[in-house]
Amino acid sequence: MKIAKLSGNAEIFHTIQGEGKSSGLPCIFLRLSLCNLHCTWCDTDYTWNWEGTPFSHVNDTQPGYKKFSKEEQILEAGIEYLLEEISKFNCPNLVVTGGEPLMQQKDLAVLLQALREEKIIEHIEIETNGTLMPIADLDLQVDQYNVSPKLTNSGNPDKLRIRPEILDWFARSPKANFKFVCAAPKDLYEIEELIRSFGIPSNKVILMPLGTSIDSLDEREKWLTEICKNKGFRFSDRMHIRLFGNKRGV
Repeated sequence: MKIAKLSGNAEIFHTIQGEGKSSGLPCIFLRLSLCNLHCTWCDTDYTWNWEGTPFSHVNDTQPGYKKFSKEEQILEAGIEYLLEEISKFNCPNLVVTGGEPLMQQKDLAVLLQALREEKIIEHIEIETNGTLMPIADLDLQVDQYNVSPKLTNSGNPDKLRIRPEILDWFARSPKANFKFVCAAPKDLYEIEELIRSFGIPSNKVILMPLGTSIDSLDEREKWLTEICKNKGFRFSDRMHIRLFGNKRGV
């Protein structure tokens, strides 16, 4: 499998889930590399923004920022290695994130089945952008999908970020909840249209502010919490940013 590399090893770490439905839950995170979308504000662009690609990013104007080398950012890892690394943490909860984990779902299904059979992990969440259909073998192993459909503010073309048949499947899945990244109040119109189009129950909707600093989160949370109160949606902070800053492996 292609895993994000951190300090020469697989990016696997034990922390507190910082956002979404399971916010505050102690979890092991496994970060896979590769993504089929290219969000301009992505804070894990080292999983897709490769040298020689045309994709733009908000950090392009930052001094010293440059696209990433695949060789430096991807670790090719087998199932046995991943089982050993994940088992080092005494925690029953696993979050598989990315990138886009469903780009590697055949191998991922094998890993998740092995984690359950070895009784290393009891609860499994997958974070996905909602553009790829889970295969049956994977779905069997998953307890919770954290689906984050991308809005216009991501910079992705509509035809790439919105796959109606797949969003419809997730909307009908009892395992799925929907987390929308909000940059401005106008995003609500787009969110409500998606909710209507796919019949997403309001109690499955989570709104989260865009931001990688405490100041940017504070500013957006002022109006976003009011929207959640008025519409009956769940609000999510980005707790890991407040606890650890915008860092990897936390």
